[in-house]
Amino acid sequence: MALKINDLCVNCWACVDVCPTQSIVQTRKHFVINPTTCTECEGSYEDPQCASICPIEGAIVEQRTRKPLNPPGSLTGIPPELVAAVAAEMRAR
Repeated sequence: MALKINDLCVNCWACVDVCPTQSIVQTRKHFVINPTTCTECEGSYEDPQCASICPIEGAIVEQRTRKPLNPPGSLTGIPPELVAAVAAEMRAR
């Protein structure tokens, strides 16, 4: 199995150095994960290191299911359904 980096990637380079199989490479649009060498860190770490360090919610997904490893709300602690309300409250301050 492998992971995939989608168009939400902002090319921050955070994931590149933590990949134990050096499966993350830069392309013109954004970083990509080589599916033939990605092991999802199995045997090396408990969690995929790229997803553990990625600062962008939803940028790294399971290749087959497209399920995000850092789904919306996972990094901010704000449930997605409350994001608009919280943003409006912050702007009002």
